Amino acid sequence: MASFALLAKKFGDGTFTHQDARTIVWVPLALVALFVLRGLGDFTQTYFMGYVGRQIVSALRRQVFRRVLQLPIGFFDRGSSAALLSRLTFNTEQIGQAATDSVIVVVRTALTIIGSIGFLLWLNVRLTLVALTMGPLVGWLVSVINRRFRRYSRRIQESMGDITRVAKESLEAPRLIKVYNAEEHLARQFDAVNARNARSNMKLILTKGISNPTVQLVTVTGFAFVLSIAIADAIHARMSMGDLLGFLTALVSIAQPLRELVGVAGPLQQGIAAAQSLFELLDEPTEPQGGALRVARARGAVEFDRVSFAYGGGAPAAAAGAATRRAAALIDVSLEVAAGESLAIVGRSGSGKSTLVNLLPRFYDTSAGSVRIDGRDVRDYELANLRAQIAVVTQDVVLFDDTIRNNIAFGRQVPHADIERAAEAAHVLEFVRDQPGGLDALVGERGVLLSGGQRQRIAIARALLKDAPILILDEATSALDTEAERHIQAALAQLLLARGGLYAQLHRLQFSA
Repeated sequence: MASFALLAKKFGDGTFTHQDARTIVWVPLALVALFVLRGLGDFTQTYFMGYVGRQIVSALRRQVFRRVLQLPIGFFDRGSSAALLSRLTFNTEQIGQAATDSVIVVVRTALTIIGSIGFLLWLNVRLTLVALTMGPLVGWLVSVINRRFRRYSRRIQESMGDITRVAKESLEAPRLIKVYNAEEHLARQFDAVNARNARSNMKLILTKGISNPTVQLVTVTGFAFVLSIAIADAIHARMSMGDLLGFLTALVSIAQPLRELVGVAGPLQQGIAAAQSLFELLDEPTEPQGGALRVARARGAVEFDRVSFAYGGGAPAAAAGAATRRAAALIDVSLEVAAGESLAIVGRSGSGKSTLVNLLPRFYDTSAGSVRIDGRDVRDYELANLRAQIAVVTQDVVLFDDTIRNNIAFGRQVPHADIERAAEAAHVLEFVRDQPGGLDALVGERGVLLSGGQRQRIAIARALLKDAPILILDEATSALDTEAERHIQAALAQLLLARGGLYAQLHRLQFSA
């Protein structure tokens, strides 16, 4: 823009009228060359900034996802998986946009403004300093606007998490919704969170709509004041006509970059707010990795020594008050299971059976007492090595949208023959033979294409394939029919003869008999 201001100055001074005919050729060519260079510059910055932005989004998503995998179970107990999904998808995209489009605009406009101010100072220092006096006011307005943008951006991101949550819950339970005729109920829930998101967006749009005219009004008022001084200087011959035209051209050229700078404040502040939410997630403490003890294979002896536990990190010791004791999930529990033995724990719902077995792989740490494997506290083991000694099958079976074979292997590179043996022991082959693809048949999202009993058999096969010395069954046979349950009991009994300790936690009395 300073180049155009310089051309305006030369035209005003009549410089070109005293040049030879070559001026007619080189001035238009110079103008075209300037636009060609600008176009090449725009292409280069758009492509490379876009590349940088995509790399930032990709790296950030990878880092956030890996951090989420390392977070403790307690984090997922108190948080929403839908909110995490929103951060991983929506927030990272906002950061990518801020890192590309917004940064491009900020850099381009900043360079334009700096170049124009430099040219103005070269032409007339006094008038330039007068024009710059409105800078603090414009800066204050921009800071107020940025705070509002950031506040509404956080609300939009939170409401996007709510939208994702309601949609995710609804899409995961279509049968339940239909059988209870709950379509209208869920639709109203979605309408409420969607309306909240729309309101936050409209407040952001309103701020954006007010900010540009306000900043422009302040800017134009300052320009008008400077213009009156410049015209007076020209009238009194204190400034040439060329200087006046050049000064006005450079001054006006600042208005558009200022408008762009204010306009990009919204996406930029959205990116900053999104980055803050992701950095909060990245700052979450990961699971404690335990000690340095590693064993190739544990014998499988398990001991709970006066174990107490309360959700939320309390200390429910036996001597604690009545209120604390009522809040405790476990109080002063002791038991031993020798290697090669099995133990069935039977009790009413909510009595702490699942909590007890969750302490063994250190999904939670005890509030008091200790849990030991082969005489060593589980906290002495390296966490990955500790969990390598344990296989778990729970009532809530989780299958991934993959084949039956891959769900049994679950990321491990094992021979197909081993997978088939585990599938046969868990009576998976009984229903797999009816599948068109056999073990390579897809199970659907969360195993929706299979029955509850079939899903549990796959989970049991997965645990058997792991061949860990300690096996935890948390109501693992609840969805099996009596015949299938009998076969699996026989398979587990045979496994006891050939491997280490089996630790079974069960709810149904008939299986523990």
